[in-house]
This record gives sequence, C-alpha cells and structure tokens, in this order.
Amino acid sequence: MKKLVLGSLNIDCTYQVEDFVRPKETISALHFERFCGGKGFNQAVALARAGSETWFAGVLGADGGMLLEAMQRENIRTELLRRSETPNGHAVIEVNRQGENCIIIVAGSNGEVTCEYIDEVLSRFSAGDLIVLQNEVPHVDYAITAARKKGMVVAFNPSPFNDAIAACRLTDVDFLLINEVEGQGLTGESEPEAMLRALEQRCPDTAVVLTLGEKGSVLRSADGSRHACDAVRCKAVDTTAAGDTFTGFFLTEYLAHGDAGRALRAASTASSIAVSRKGASPSIPTAAEVAERMKG
Repeated sequence: MKKLVLGSLNIDCTYQVEDFVRPKETISALHFERFCGGKGFNQAVALARAGSETWFAGVLGADGGMLLEAMQRENIRTELLRRSETPNGHAVIEVNRQGENCIIIVAGSNGEVTCEYIDEVLSRFSAGDLIVLQNEVPHVDYAITAARKKGMVVAFNPSPFNDAIAACRLTDVDFLLINEVEGQGLTGESEPEAMLRALEQRCPDTAVVLTLGEKGSVLRSADGSRHACDAVRCKAVDTTAAGDTFTGFFLTEYLAHGDAGRALRAASTASSIAVSRKGASPSIPTAAEVAERMKG
C-alpha cells in the first residue's frame, strides 16, 4: 500500500503568550519561533515517523525552501510537488501558558491546488493505496470522490471546519478522523455518543475516529463495533500538532495490523508526546519513542 498525503504546506510563525490577545488589545509575545507546518505537512511527517513510506502532493511557494528541505530529511517522497512563484502559505499561531493555541491561516500557494493537478497526482496511485486529506487546500471534495473512484482508501480530517466541508461526500470516506468541534459541526450534536450515532446514520460504512482530549478517543468501526482508549496523561506545552500526530500514527498502526485498540493506544501515546513539546512538526515523535513510552 502506497500512502499519499494531499494537503497544505505552511510556515508557522509561533508566538508564546501569557494569554490570547483580545479585541483592541496589543500584547508582547514572550517568545517567537518559525517552524515548518500545515496540516498536510504535519500529517505527512507523522506518517513518516510512524514508519510509513509517504508521498506528498501540494503546492510549494517561492519561499518554501525550508519545507522542502524538511520533507527530504524525513525521507518523504516529494516528486509530486508542484512549484509556484506565489508566497508560501503560512500560519500565525498564539500559544498561551496552558499550551492552548489560536491559529490564523493564510492560504498562499496552498490555494493553487486544482482539480487537474489532483487528477495528475492520483494517476500515480492504484486501488488499495491510501490518501490522507484535510481541509487546508481547495477541491478536497473532488479529491475524495476521485480517489474513491480509483478504489483508494480515503482518510479525511475535516479541519479546519468550514462551509466547504458540506460539499464533501462522507460516504466516500473510509476513515473520518474528527475532534469534538468537527463532530459538532458535522452533526449539530454536542455529546460524543450522539455524534457517533448521527454519523453512523449518515455514513454507515465509514469508520469514525473521535478524539476527546482529556477524555481519550473512540473508534466506531465500519462494522459498527466500538473501541475506546483513555488519554495518556501529560503536561501540555503546545497542542498545535496533536490531531495531526494522532492521525499519522493511528493510520499507520491500524492499516499495518488491523488492531483498533493498539492503533488508538499508539496514536494517543504519540499525541501525548507531541503536546509536551513546542512547535508543530518538531514535536512529532518517532515510532521508537512511542514504542518505548508504551512499555511504561
């Protein structure tokens, strides 16, 4: 199985602050750093560090050299990248003293993903291969349907959640990976169990992975079975890449072994390590780190 991430590449401008800035307020940051990021990039790094050979497709901006170098260091396959003279996408991230974040995204070159480019990328893959999608590039709805027509395994994280998600055919998705905010946006429900029931009715053949922060995570498999996992306790420093780390490790473990409990435990452990570190992609652990932590 070949594994493809089609998604965003961002330069993350991260500001450590005591508290998030409020309307009409000017504050001083405690610290500033630049990181490689974007949900697509982070998920590709998570897949690669979890042990998957990973291809990446997206549009790299004129100032995105650090992203290309970072992917090459991770041994992510970059031959499908498209280059642009447009400035690269970037994110402005505030991280408060509790490790929570607020994020503003500027699409930049990420906005230049076209349906034609998606077709060109998918022509390099076959039935049974995996595609991982998020919502930081255009035409995700088209990519979902086109990949399903090829018989690919489709994993979708509908984040950031916005009106574009309504156009996506969730019945064409094999793995839907969501948090409580995305679950409420998709279903209108506020309770996890109600979210899962609503999604079971809407897309009964889709496996839904719902992450619940300190309350752990739950998988409703396509056959209707349920698997739950407690959260791994840790001190949060920066939660920016928590969901992307979970996605990469869950998919790698589940598709390799088919063991839902093992996959949820590995993903939860990986996320707990990631949130205990600063930055998005720099915080993502390796498979060896996760395996060692799971022994304890």
